[in-house]
Amino acid sequence: MSKQQYRSEMGIMGDILNVTMEGGRQGTIVSAISRRANLSHYAVIDKCEKLSTAGLVQTVKTDKNRLYTITEKGIEFVQEFRKFQSILDTLNLRY
Repeated sequence: MSKQQYRSEMGIMGDILNVTMEGGRQGTIVSAISRRANLSHYAVIDKCEKLSTAGLVQTVKTDKNRLYTITEKGIEFVQEFRKFQSILDTLNLRY
């Protein structure tokens, strides 16, 4: 039996950015990010705050929800990150 491989911090951030990018301009609520990125509610909030500080996502608070939308800078980052992932995959390296 092989040892389970966990995602790196960059892998988790990439997953969150992918989910927020799919959410489009309307934004994505924390619970949707949590389900689709396979993270706890609090982990999503923590990681999204880091992404917000970096300018990759924006936070919008409504009466009931907190929505996250990806910024232009975030979209550019995702595109470059996908290129990076592709290179690592061809080299059979884990990120």
